[in-house]
Amino acid sequence: MSVVQSVDNVALLPAYLAAGTAVLVLLADLLVGRAGATVAVACAGVVATGVGAVVVGGAGTRRTFCMGADCSWVFDGRAALVAGVFALLTLGVLGLSGPLLRGGPTPVGEYCFLLACSMTGGVVLGAAGDLITLIVALETLTLPLYVLVGLRRGSLASAEAAVTFFVVSVVATTVTLLGAALLYAATGGLHLDRLGGLLADAPDVPLVPAAVALVVLGLAFKVAAVPFHAWAPATYDGAPLPVAAYLSTASKLGGVVALLAVVQRALPAEVTGPVLALLAVLTMTVGNLVALRQRRTVRLLAWSSVAQAGYILAPLGVLASAAGRADDVRAGAYAAAVAYAVFFVVVELAAFAALVALRPAGADGGAVADLRGVGRRRPWAGAAFALALVGLAGLPPGLAGLFAKVTVVRAVLDGGAGWLAVAVALNAVIGLAYYLRLAATLYADPTAPAPAGEPAATGVPARTGQPAAPVGVAPGVTPGRVAWPVSVALAGATALAVVIGFAPQLVLDLASR
Repeated sequence: MSVVQSVDNVALLPAYLAAGTAVLVLLADLLVGRAGATVAVACAGVVATGVGAVVVGGAGTRRTFCMGADCSWVFDGRAALVAGVFALLTLGVLGLSGPLLRGGPTPVGEYCFLLACSMTGGVVLGAAGDLITLIVALETLTLPLYVLVGLRRGSLASAEAAVTFFVVSVVATTVTLLGAALLYAATGGLHLDRLGGLLADAPDVPLVPAAVALVVLGLAFKVAAVPFHAWAPATYDGAPLPVAAYLSTASKLGGVVALLAVVQRALPAEVTGPVLALLAVLTMTVGNLVALRQRRTVRLLAWSSVAQAGYILAPLGVLASAAGRADDVRAGAYAAAVAYAVFFVVVELAAFAALVALRPAGADGGAVADLRGVGRRRPWAGAAFALALVGLAGLPPGLAGLFAKVTVVRAVLDGGAGWLAVAVALNAVIGLAYYLRLAATLYADPTAPAPAGEPAATGVPARTGQPAAPVGVAPGVTPGRVAWPVSVALAGATALAVVIGFAPQLVLDLASR
């Protein structure tokens, strides 16, 4: 058999566009040296990547780097959906980064380059057909984030967050690679579809359970599933707000896509099902219970993100039951997990965009008390934040979040895992407490005394003869108008959340391909 492979460059076009964006950003920064031009090149490249993914994916499945029936690159409708979502998230984060990049200490060229590199990993991840491509793509997505997290110069919290994220991520990658090596030793295969067939024919190989457990647990770190979640709250809170938004959305989406790929195509359901069911219940329960006690906004959203990871994993938990392993039920569970992940990242991006709009330029997320009454002073940003919080809670009028919860519960019930559906429902009720409390804080009377147990807002104390700074404003920072890139990103994320809330079946159809 010839070892010379034909390469389908059309199938690789989205990856070319994403990687080309990173290169062009560096060239623009070197040759032009203007922040606006560099960001414009980055935005243009991101839009081209998204459009290219939609065009290529809409033309049907394309494969390349194939040896016989085994292919390392498979670009289909789901890969196009993943690439398009990564492009949208990157574009949104670039918009949110406007105040951070304008005249600040953050190097614009390096910042945009790192975001483009991370997006490239996400695009490749959706089309990966073997374990090596999958792991390399996941690390390409993650590696630039180590630097981005630590970009708040002079901030000890930012440096600690970057080191924590780096150490935990390296351990997770090592565990995943060890599992992949054991799978190769047991089967002699690395392509996902081939591994699925080999493991189905030889389920009693002693190395297989250990290898499967290592791969699943290593990827659980990336999703921030309990008990592999401890890095997430500190990392999110220490990172600049736009980077925290990217971590909470794109990074989590990458972990979900990687985990879904190996579970759906390679690993035996009878082994992964019970593990994923246990992880789902632990993750949603611990995330919601700890979120109830949070007083810092980004930490609350981080623990909320942990709980949301549990909802994403819940449909995969139906593989633990015999009924959940039927072909139609499994397909529905996979589609529900992808659809929920898409719904979540869009609404989560809207929540972070609103937080960036409500906080002073360059400030961190602050305490929940700092947001007391800001919805009255900035009604549009406050309304968008409240809508995003209601959507994350799964209540109307946040239809995207509502349909996401319904999709998960329906998939779990179809798989015969009623106990898991009860766990999802109970946790959704627990989540209402902190989501609605935060939404209510936005419109609370800022002059009224804070509730018992709630820390005071960190406004600027009044000097003699001077009025106090408004609650929610960082010391020494004068509140001003929201930067137009942030306004555009907020409007776009909110509009997209509303649109997919009215057309959820479109997302489900794309996820089921």
